Amino acid sequence: MTENGSVLPGSGLRAAGRRSLVDAAIEQLRTRLTEGAWAVGERIPTEHELAEQLQVGRNTVREAVRVLVHAGMLTTRQGEGTFVRSTSDPAAVLRGVQRSGVRDVLEVRAALEAEAARLAAVRHTAADLERMRAALAREAEVLAAHPERGGREATVEHDLEFHTAVVEAAHNPALTEVYRYFGASVRESMRTAFGDHEMPEVVVATHQALVDAIADGDPERAEAACRALLAEPTAAVEQLLAEFAARK
Repeated sequence: MTENGSVLPGSGLRAAGRRSLVDAAIEQLRTRLTEGAWAVGERIPTEHELAEQLQVGRNTVREAVRVLVHAGMLTTRQGEGTFVRSTSDPAAVLRGVQRSGVRDVLEVRAALEAEAARLAAVRHTAADLERMRAALAREAEVLAAHPERGGREATVEHDLEFHTAVVEAAHNPALTEVYRYFGASVRESMRTAFGDHEMPEVVVATHQALVDAIADGDPERAEAACRALLAEPTAAVEQLLAEFAARK
């Protein structure tokens, strides 16, 4: 089969053949990157060289490289070529996070958010505080309007909005990106936790204590308030896991 799939009778099959070639090229390049074929900062071979190595056309190589640039593993510099940005595969990291349990997610949240709270106490702006308070107010309104257990699931988006506002108030772009990347699993874990009748209720007062500590510019108190905020759901998850293990 040629790269453009000309030997296949239908355009759909040609498209499928083309796609499979690109996917195969992506996988081969990703493997070379993760195995350290090129160091971070090193320029990778030209399109022509890679096409010969992978036994595909230059258009296929160009598309595969574009995908890996978008994934954050490669970076292109105009007039200079394509360079290695990272030898870690973000997709693999994300798959690992998605397979994590609620306890795992809560532990990572504690690590990320506690440090974010410390930094937010020092670096926050008035707009940051307003955003936290607005999210917390919306969460309180939902809880008041839906006192039944099912109403807790309606607070997930507002609660995540609150915690994201705290992280972004740290004004650390790297921390913010990691948290955003982690956000899908945070949301899923919160939906799981809030939907479980044995999980503790959301307590607005503990959230407010965190906001107050940040507003007062007290990093130690902010970190402590953040850890206290996550301690109760973490303890509840530990208890549920222990009970589950005992029943096995």
